[in-house]
Order: sequence, then structure tokens, then C-alpha cells
Amino acid sequence: MADRRDTILIVDDERFSINELKEALEENYDIMVAMNGGQALKRAAASPPPDLILLDIMMPGMDGYQVLERLKSDNATHEIPVIFITGLGDSPDEARGLVMGAADYIVKPFSLAVVAARVRTQLRLKWGLERERQLNRTLARLNDEMAEKNVQLINLNKTLQDMVSVDGLTGIPNRRRFDEYLEQEWNRSLRDRTPFSVILLDVDFFKLFNDNYGHAAGDECLKQVGRALASAMVRTIDMVARYGGEEFVCILPTTDNAGLLVVGERLRASVEALRLPHALSKVAPHVTVSLGGATAIPVACDTTAQGLLLLADQRLYKAKDGGRNRLMAT
Repeated sequence: MADRRDTILIVDDERFSINELKEALEENYDIMVAMNGGQALKRAAASPPPDLILLDIMMPGMDGYQVLERLKSDNATHEIPVIFITGLGDSPDEARGLVMGAADYIVKPFSLAVVAARVRTQLRLKWGLERERQLNRTLARLNDEMAEKNVQLINLNKTLQDMVSVDGLTGIPNRRRFDEYLEQEWNRSLRDRTPFSVILLDVDFFKLFNDNYGHAAGDECLKQVGRALASAMVRTIDMVARYGGEEFVCILPTTDNAGLLVVGERLRASVEALRLPHALSKVAPHVTVSLGGATAIPVACDTTAQGLLLLADQRLYKAKDGGRNRLMAT
């Protein structure tokens, strides 16, 4: 590395070999010495550990193969490159060491120039591998950060989508979301040849409510009405949305007129059950809604989704003319 000298551990039971190697390498490297296997393992486990080990095979007690096996089985030392230096020149011995994990093999008597060259090669390989590992760690960290950012972005997009799809006052779907869902479910009913129903609702005498209780109370009234209508939805495919002002709308896919009447009455009753005081109402002492509903089988009629909505609106006005707090669906 550019900011430090590499450290080489020389392991040999012959003082002459140690001195020869040390003299050839100490100008460029820091040198550690061990004269037997036990010392070698202790030096290798030092902090910081050596960057390379020159290991003699033929040593009394623990030989080089045993030392190498111990080094490679220890997580703290298994990545230190080891070059065998030995008087054994047989190919089977060399192969045995390489199979066990030795990085290279130098036969005595050795050329110091060859030793120096192979040391440089192994250290370049070591640091190249370390740079690759560092790069992989950095890439893994960046990938994790990117994945986290993607999750945050997905959540942010969902939040933004909710913001543009949810009515800010009542917390239920807004007109934009209603328009999207109306087209989606109308087309589904058209393909599946199923009935399709819509209901328009209007809070009775809401202007008088606002005039009497104030706009803050009016907003609170709409919030509670919206929650009551949403809680009255039994199926997940049904949707209630704020249509505008004090008007709400309900989409009922795969629902015929009989089903519309059941849902419509449930919606009306859910609002009346709130018992929100409305002293100026001309139909009840509490808040009520009037409803208009319409049903069609898209494939069997010449109307459109907007045409069906217009029919529901016309029936809403009939409900108002008929005394309010009621559903007109025929």
C-alpha cells in the first residue's frame, strides 16, 4: 500500500536461510522472523498480521504443511498469502502445497532475485484482490443504499399518489380517483357483461347547516359523513368518494338494482345514525342525506358511465323533491 511498508514473515529453522532472505528483502519490507511452527502461528496472528509469509516446509516438530493447514483454518490468517521455500523439488510435494492453499513454491537453493520477484508478484496480487474486495464492499453498500432509497422513493410515490387520490378534508377518495375508478370498473363490467350501479348522495340543507353552525362545523360534519359512508362499504370493490362540496358518490361494480337498494339504504342509515344536530333542517332534527341511484348492464345498453351518472343525478333531485332523506333508484 502507498502509505505503509508491507510486512513479510520469514519462517525457517535455519538461521543462514533467514539471514539471506532478510538481507535481500529488508530494504523494501518490514521483516518478522519465526524459527518454528509455533512461533510462526503466533507471529501470523499478530495485529496487524504480516502481508506475506515465506514458509519453509522441512522444520522439526510442526512442518510447513501443518503450519499452512493451521493458517488456512483460522479466519484471522487464512487470507495471508504463503510462499513455500523448501529443498523438496518433487512435483507431488509442490502440488500438495498448492492444493492446500500455498500461493507459490520456491525450491532451495534459491535465487534471491527470483524470491524478490515472486514476493512482489504475490503482494501485487494480494493488494489487487484487496482492492477488488473493497470495491465489492463499496458496491454492496451502495446497492444497499440504493435499495433503501428505492424503498423510500416507492413510499414517497405512494404518499404522493395518495395525496392526489384522497380528499384532503374527509380522507376518502376524491373526485379524481372516482373518475379513474368509474372508467376502470365500467370497462370491466362491459367486458364481463355484469351489472353496474352508481349512487349520488347529497347532505340535506347543508347550506343552512353552515349558516347556522359555521364553516368549521360544516367541515367537521362532512368528515363524519364521509367516515360513516366509508364504513358502510362491505365489499372491497365498492368505492365511496367525495364528489364535490356536500356531494358524495358510490360506485358498485357487479351490482344490480336490488343490490343498489340494499347498499343505498345502508348508506342513508349510516349518516342518520350519526345524529349530528341540524336545527334548521326541514326534514329531521339531525343531518340526513338524499340519494339517487342508477343501474345498467353496459353491454346491453346504449348509455355510458357518464350517462349512468347523469341518470343517478336526476334521481337524486327526485329524492329531494320527494321529501329528502330517502333513496330514489327507479
